[in-house]
Amino acid sequence: MGILRKRNLIDTDIHDILCNQRRRHALNHLRRRRETVSLAELADAVAEQETGQASPPADLRQSVYNSLHQTHLPRLDAEGVIEYDPDGKEIRLTESAREVEVYMEVFTRYGVTWAEYYRLLGTVGLCVVLLATLEMGPFALVPPVVAVTFFLVLLAVSTVYQLVTRRHVTLRQLFG
Repeated sequence: MGILRKRNLIDTDIHDILCNQRRRHALNHLRRRRETVSLAELADAVAEQETGQASPPADLRQSVYNSLHQTHLPRLDAEGVIEYDPDGKEIRLTESAREVEVYMEVFTRYGVTWAEYYRLLGTVGLCVVLLATLEMGPFALVPPVVAVTFFLVLLAVSTVYQLVTRRHVTLRQLFG
């Protein structure tokens, strides 16, 4: 691996890094693993993401391998986001990757931002509680306290889910 370095990335650098889907898939895999991975493992994981198949075609895996090795990993290494050893074919995230992770964490797995999700949850919750309080339609059967409790539990479960899936970022923010 190369010399450990910390570089402050600017928004345009981060945008340029994340504008390529293959680089995003590679970074996501490295974030999940949190350890040094081989180029072969990374290429397989990225090819699986691109095809949605557990065993993508060999020619695609080879194409991903070559593009990662020749283009994407050297670029990420030059930006200081990863350390890439082209001889040993090993990759690991650097501390500078945290700057990029912030931009990657904005969206849920389904392409909706967490802000949109919580706004929708709050709006639906308030509407259901209001309709239950006014005893309108089928909501007349639901006591308002049950509706409030349901949405509070849903909010708590959603928050715990988000914290658990982002635990590495959350722990770093809490404990430095």
